[in-house]
This record gives sequence, C-alpha cells and structure tokens, in this order.
Amino acid sequence: MSQFITGNGWLQLALYMVVLLACVVPLGGYMAKVFQGEKTFMSPALGWLEKGIYAICGIDREKDMSWQDYAIATLVFSALSFVVLYLILVFQNLLPLNPQKLPGLTPDLSFNTAVSFVTNTNWQSYVGEAVMSYFSQMVGLTVQNFVTPAVGLAVMIALIRGLSRKSAAGIGNFWVDMVRANLYVLLPLALVLAVILGSQGVIQNFGTYVTAHGLQGADQTLAMGPVASQEAIKMLGTNGGGFFNTNSAHPFENPTPFTNFLEVLAILLIPAACCHTFGVMVKDKRQGFAVLAAMTVIFIPLLLLCVSAEQAGNPHLNHLGVDQVASAVQSGGNMEGKETRFGITNSALWASATTAASNGSVNSMHDSFTPMGGFVPLILMKFGEVIYGGAGSGLYGMLIFVIIAVFIAGLMVGRTPEYLGKKIQAFEIKMASVAMLAPCVFVLIGTAIAVMMKDGQAGIYNPGAQGFTEVLYAFTSATNNNGSAFAGLSANTPFYNTALGLCMLFGRFFIIIPVLAIAGSLAAKKTVPVSAGTLPTHTTLFVAVLVGVILIVGVLTYAPTLALGPVVEHFNMIKG
Repeated sequence: MSQFITGNGWLQLALYMVVLLACVVPLGGYMAKVFQGEKTFMSPALGWLEKGIYAICGIDREKDMSWQDYAIATLVFSALSFVVLYLILVFQNLLPLNPQKLPGLTPDLSFNTAVSFVTNTNWQSYVGEAVMSYFSQMVGLTVQNFVTPAVGLAVMIALIRGLSRKSAAGIGNFWVDMVRANLYVLLPLALVLAVILGSQGVIQNFGTYVTAHGLQGADQTLAMGPVASQEAIKMLGTNGGGFFNTNSAHPFENPTPFTNFLEVLAILLIPAACCHTFGVMVKDKRQGFAVLAAMTVIFIPLLLLCVSAEQAGNPHLNHLGVDQVASAVQSGGNMEGKETRFGITNSALWASATTAASNGSVNSMHDSFTPMGGFVPLILMKFGEVIYGGAGSGLYGMLIFVIIAVFIAGLMVGRTPEYLGKKIQAFEIKMASVAMLAPCVFVLIGTAIAVMMKDGQAGIYNPGAQGFTEVLYAFTSATNNNGSAFAGLSANTPFYNTALGLCMLFGRFFIIIPVLAIAGSLAAKKTVPVSAGTLPTHTTLFVAVLVGVILIVGVLTYAPTLALGPVVEHFNMIKG
C-alpha cells in the first residue's frame, strides 16, 4: 500500500486525523455541558435567547418526556417539516427571492426532496442552480440542514440518558434538546465556518446569474446565490446537499485546498466529538473513547484502501507506458472525475469521510473511481453509517451495535449481558435487531425491485456490474440517510423519486423509534453493581469484539450484492 500513497499523501492524511481527534475532547465536553443544562462560555450571549424561544413556543423546559412522548414529538416535528418544505418546493414560483423565475418542482420531485432533507439524507435528484430558487435554498433546505441534525443529536442524548439514569420514567425533553443543539452547537459553529469560507472565496450573494463571455465567443451562465451560509451547515450537520449540482467539486462551494480541508474536517467533527459527549454524560470517559477507537480502527484501513486504489489506477494503462515510474504504476493515479486542485488523496479522503458520516457531499465523482476505490464509500454506508456516522445518529447507531456486542459476549460466557450497569434483556435485543436489520431489508428489496422493473432499468445508463453498483449505491445511500450518488443513474423519475423517498423515511424512523424505546426501557432499570463476571466495555478486547460484530453484520449481509457489483467489476478490470 505504501508504494502507492506518496509521502505528501501520508502527511495530508496524518494531519487530518490529528486535527480531527484533537477536536474531540474540547467539543465533546462542551456539548455534554450544553445538553446537561450546565453553563458554558456561550451562556451569557445565548441564555436569554433560549429562554425567549421557550416562552414564545410554550415549551416547559422542566417537563420530562417518556420515550413514547419523545418519539411522538420527533415524528410530529418531522411531519410538519415535511409538509412545509413540500409546499415551498411545489409553489416556489409564487414565492420571493426567485430572480431566475424558476418554476415549482413536480410533485414527485418535491416529495423526494422534502423527504430527503427532513430525514437528513439530502439526496438530490435535481440540478440545484437550475431548479431551486434562493428562497427554496435558504428557507426550505438550509433550515432543514439545521433542524434535522438537531433531531439526531436529541435522539442521541435521549439514549445516553437512558443509559445513565436509574429507575427514571423519562428520557428528557425533545424540544429542549433540539433547541439547545441548534442554538449552542450548530449555529455558532456554522457562523464561524461560513465567515471563514466566505473569506476564502465561497460566494454569498442574492444577485441574478452572471453571463461570462469566453475568449472564443461562447457565453457561459454563472450561477450566484447565498452559498457560504448553506455550505457551512451542510458540512457540520452531516447534511451534504450542495447548492450546485457538482456539490463541493464546484469552485464557488469549495475553491481552495484550505476550504477543502476545513469542509472535510467539518464532516466528521461533531460525530467524532459525540463519542466524548457520551463518555462525559455516563461519567466514564473510557466508554466514549472505546467507541471512538472502534470507529477509527475501521475507518483508517478503508481510507488507506481507497487512496491506494485510486493512486494505483488501472493496471492495463501501465502496459501502454502511460506515465510510468519506477514502481510501474501511473504516478498521477486515477484522476478521472477529480479536481486537479484537490488531487487523489483529498478526493479519496472526502469520499471516505462523507460516507463514513451520513454526509453525502462530494468533491469528486464516485462513479469514476476504480472498483475498489468505489467499494470503500459503498461498504462504509453498508455498515449502517456508524463509523462516525451522522450528527447524533452515528453514535446512537453505534450504541445499537454495542448492545448487540454485549449480548453476544454475554452468551459466550453464560452471563446476563450488562452495559454500564444496565441489564440487556429481550426487549432491548428485539429493538436493537429491528434498528440494525431494517435498513438492510430496505436496501436489498429496493435494489432487487429496481433492477427487475422496467421503470428501474430505464434509469440505468451503464451495463453490467457498473450499472448494478449504481442502483445498489443509490438505495444504500437513501436508506442509510447518506445522500451521495454514484452517478450514472437517472434518478429524477417518478419511480426512483418515490422508491428512494420511501427508503429514506424507513431508514430514518425505523431506527429512531427503536432507539427511543431502548432509551425508555434502560432509563427505567436499576443499575447492578460491578462484579468479577462483569464484562469490561472499555478495553481493547471489547473494541475488537465490537469491530468484529460490525464487520460481520455489514459484510455478510451484503456479500452477494458486493460480489455482483464492485468485486466482479474489479476482476473485470484486472482481466481487461
């Protein structure tokens, strides 16, 4: 592997991981104080606003919700968000801030887009600059970019409370958790990042589109708009929906290597910090670091595989004498579909980070990756978006795997499984199984239907393994609320808009509801004292068990589909 990754590439990857992990403790500790209602350095500036929001909205901040009430509040809020966003998109031609006089979206595209942004998926079946008005981008999409990661953080905090409370009837207040997530975490970070991005050349305006006159007489229309503000929360909230069709490969969204570093850092910043938040709130920081270690142990090898596969390129080009070096590989690697200002390392890093988190933004086209390079973002999504994962959703998804791992370990030693002093019993395992397996069912059934039906086949532009991978990637991305696309698939059709929209809904709420049920069940339990037979869940051994469970579930569940897609395509490439 080292023969393919350059010294500069190793330096870039190491710098990224060092900076990311260095931010975990300060940000994670800050978020723990926020969600525990403690004073922070932001309290003097924002405390009055928080109280004002509660007063205006009639929120009783002292009310402690049962898990059923918490789930109902989550579903009601999401349903209202969907209705409002759907109406904005359908009737955007009647709304202000539409200098290009863009028409309203079709009902099926409005449904798909509204579901996409309400579920924190941000899948885009449209060309942003040609379809969305400024009003739709700001009031419709950007608002959802704030509130949907806040919902994920709220559900995560509810589960943490379930693990930390003793004999409690409630798991917190959904409205308070969501307000605090937005007010103290997402808004300040997004404001700082937006200002920095704007200083580096990311545009932020409300002007009409500009016509540029080329040297050879051709004209080109340059889209304008409030991009920096949306770009910041798009990254921090693990949203991923870009202002422009080419997403973060567009120079108006991501103009320089510095903005590229900041944006890809922002993708994993909150998900990684959530691990430390968890450790602080359960009063055992080792637990958070163990979860973070499991995530990192899986992420780094897959990241290196992606970089090395792209740097190696196509071996058949070597025999043609294309830019050979001493190791008989292309020194430039596979640059198809990549921006020269970012190169292979930063493109592969972004592809790995955006699919490890449920972000879905891109700075290169995954469809142009080598088969093994494209395998990495696909398998990271198939793990259930728990390798860092989304803001909040990544950690509560990982804790589902922790519960399964504890259960399996308990069976191996013949003891009732325990986690953080709470006995893991039949109800928790049933709910964890639903949350873990439901996305797998929707991915596999959705892909099977798409490749068998004429409406699904009509959108496949590439034959064979590549076309199958594109369909598999689309349903994996939608169900796991990632939102990235493999390209090469015509998805803006009634069939795909509806099918992928339903998968987004199922993938979001078939996990959230079981997670909240587990939180309520655990909160009501008493803690049991640690004994000689208690399985330590902060050790290297448990990290290994947890990693093994994730790999077994992810790989074995999807092995046939992976064999039909990227694996067979890799052998086809070798064969020539």
